[in-house]
Amino acid sequence: MVMIKANVFEIKARFSEYLDRVVNGERVIVCRHNKPVAELRPLDDVRAEPRPIGPLEGRPRFDVPASFFEPLSVADLDAWDQVVSSDPLAAQTQPVGGRRTSRVAESRTKYGAGRSRRGKPRR
Repeated sequence: MVMIKANVFEIKARFSEYLDRVVNGERVIVCRHNKPVAELRPLDDVRAEPRPIGPLEGRPRFDVPASFFEPLSVADLDAWDQVVSSDPLAAQTQPVGGRRTSRVAESRTKYGAGRSRRGKPRR
């Protein structure tokens, strides 16, 4: 089996040509600054038929009970929210005054606020 070494710049410039060589059975070692970082090689076996959906043959059928979709009680939610850690600072993250914290992570700023299109901070 033929093996070719090429740097990223060359692979990017002639990607289609290298893919054609891989389809023909060659392997391509991709290098960055002449150090190997990846390998392009042909796939051994490609699935032609669609993947079957449903339970596997020979296994018992599994039914999800209707209670699975019911909302959890407040006590169960509180049990999931408890911090289990040996970190002494973790105890400080408990809600103050018994107030429940939001369960959704939200960003405080709009997407891309304070940055230019190229990702550098605006001056």
